Amino acid sequence: MTSIPQAAEIVRNPPSFRWSVDALDSVTRREHLMLASYATFSRDSGGRIHAEPEHTYRGPFQRDRDRILHSSAFRRLSGKMQVFTGEMGEYHRTRLTHTFEVASIARTITRVLRLNEDLTEALALMHDIGHPPFGHCGEDVLDEYMVSAGGFSHNAFALVIAEELEQRYTGYPGLNLSSEILEGQTKRAIKRDGVVEASARLEVQVVDIADSLAYDAHDIDDALQIGLLSIEALSQLRLVRRALDQIEQHYGRLSNAKLRPALVHELIDLQVGDFLDQATGQLQSWGGCRSDELSMAGVQLQHSLQLRDEQSELEAYLFRNVYRHPKLMSVRKKAADRLGQLFDQLSKDPARLPLRFRQRIDGVGHVRAVGEYLAGMTDRFCNRQYEFLVAGTGPLADW
Repeated sequence: MTSIPQAAEIVRNPPSFRWSVDALDSVTRREHLMLASYATFSRDSGGRIHAEPEHTYRGPFQRDRDRILHSSAFRRLSGKMQVFTGEMGEYHRTRLTHTFEVASIARTITRVLRLNEDLTEALALMHDIGHPPFGHCGEDVLDEYMVSAGGFSHNAFALVIAEELEQRYTGYPGLNLSSEILEGQTKRAIKRDGVVEASARLEVQVVDIADSLAYDAHDIDDALQIGLLSIEALSQLRLVRRALDQIEQHYGRLSNAKLRPALVHELIDLQVGDFLDQATGQLQSWGGCRSDELSMAGVQLQHSLQLRDEQSELEAYLFRNVYRHPKLMSVRKKAADRLGQLFDQLSKDPARLPLRFRQRIDGVGHVRAVGEYLAGMTDRFCNRQYEFLVAGTGPLADW
């Protein structure tokens, strides 16, 4: 044991730190001890487009997570609406808070199933970096205006950001992420009926599930807080009724102020618990198999039939009563008009684009270059640029 005087000397004169061969291999050893056979292992990574030396103490997926987290596109998520805008209050989620909530839920699921938590977290942090301003309304507008250039998808645009638009300290464009991150995001970009295909890695499927149940529960929370929904009306839905019954059983009758956060917690807990029960049962027979073998076999993790049916009922209700609520529709129309007019203005005069987007015109065409510039904006910046262009007082500022 180190004595107190010895410890004090170490603090005063710390030794120069050198990683040993064992330390360099620590990620591989940790994954071997902790992960199931069908998890994605760092040692099996397909690498990066631009070869880089391995880091001394971070695995490849940890580095991917950090690159995404420190990117400009990720920071801008704090200024992009999830469903509700700043005009409707200050409480509700942004794309950034939604992303952190998805990452938290996905990591919880991944840890229980003994999948790769570093890969899952990186995938979760990346999943919405391609979202344009004004949520799905903004995506609909860009998709319409960019139809001649193949349309717009926030999932596909996330790949453009990661591979081309982000500028790091290296001599090449993009974040140079691991092939597993790019592959996972590609699976999201080609989803059918809102679900990633069964050939996707289990970590990709977990992020997709976490995304879906997070926005359902949290959109309910935001809509209740803003006053678009009532708990009484929601209680007619089977999944909500189950959650309310559980809350009453555990805590008795709560005031509405306490019931709202309790309801959100219970909705998430019910769905995560159901998913873990189903996934654990599905994966029992695959012990000893590798990740690629499960992908080739088309193993798809999902909720129970009962819960999927309840989720469909809930999502249909939210679509009718929240996403198509008159108050939200008026905000969406205003945002759509502004984004559309900005697109028209910049298409007519692409010289007003920032230099880096003018330079992209030769490679991707002016329609896509305009769309990419607009997609990167925050809600507030988009509004400011709209006012600026209408006033016609000079070139646009870069972001």
